[in-house]
Amino acid sequence: MVSKHIHTLEERLGVRLLNRTTRHVSATEVGQNYYERCLRILGELEDAERAAGDLQAAPRGLLRVTTSVSFGSHQLAPAIADYLTAYPDVSIDLSLHDNYVDLLEERIDLAIRLGQLADSSLIARKLYAVEMVLCASPGYLAAHGAPQKPRDLVEHNCLIYTYATPRMWTFTDPNGKAEVIRVSGPLSANSGDPLLALALKDAGILLGPDYLIADDLNAGRLVRLLPDYKTQETPVYAVYPHSHHLSAKTRTFIDFLAARFAHRPQIKQNGHDDTRPILPDLPTTTDATRQLSASHN
Repeated sequence: MVSKHIHTLEERLGVRLLNRTTRHVSATEVGQNYYERCLRILGELEDAERAAGDLQAAPRGLLRVTTSVSFGSHQLAPAIADYLTAYPDVSIDLSLHDNYVDLLEERIDLAIRLGQLADSSLIARKLYAVEMVLCASPGYLAAHGAPQKPRDLVEHNCLIYTYATPRMWTFTDPNGKAEVIRVSGPLSANSGDPLLALALKDAGILLGPDYLIADDLNAGRLVRLLPDYKTQETPVYAVYPHSHHLSAKTRTFIDFLAARFAHRPQIKQNGHDDTRPILPDLPTTTDATRQLSASHN
């Protein structure tokens, strides 16, 4: 019966929608495009039927959300706890991945994504921008010296956070002049947590998101480097499938996150609270190089 209907549709459209063999059936390019457009039309029809009730209804039901592992653990989970207190009729299924998932295929209502977004049919709302902070442990700096200029980083082991900051790091000096530095190092990862662990073990310099390293900066386990230079910020977006009428649960959750993140405190330039003592001067990269040369003479 289904085959007959599809054949009738192909005859009416004058195109082939499916490739058929004795063992396999797959959509043609035209068929796939036709199918996706039909899905969008059906979705808009569902939106129209739901909108009348949802626009007036209180948020309720299951909300499926996805984001990266580090951001989900350090930022989103605490926000979800507060949201659920405010909206007890909503439940949330949080899925953490360090790669992007297909929201339609996985039936995800909302994704929180960091970095520049690829062009797509998804709708995106910017929530805020993560400050990327250059830092290293006191032990690493004692052994290798502290960079005084961005170009000094080429002499250091850098820990590469591929999810947000690839191997080209951008710094802007107080006069507004930007400098792009190609860095290298022993490890790259698409999650910030293993890179933080390595930085705390004196393995290299990390350009990491503020939410990941703030506690270790405040505790003195990490030291902020090049504080007079601004780093490239990483935007954070709420992303969801095209919909003219968001459900009340999705709309209120996005609004809740936007308001919460708009009032996040920024890390101070020295990486510490004002009441904490500043660490003593550490050797520079040049000092460390001279000491290494002297030890071999």
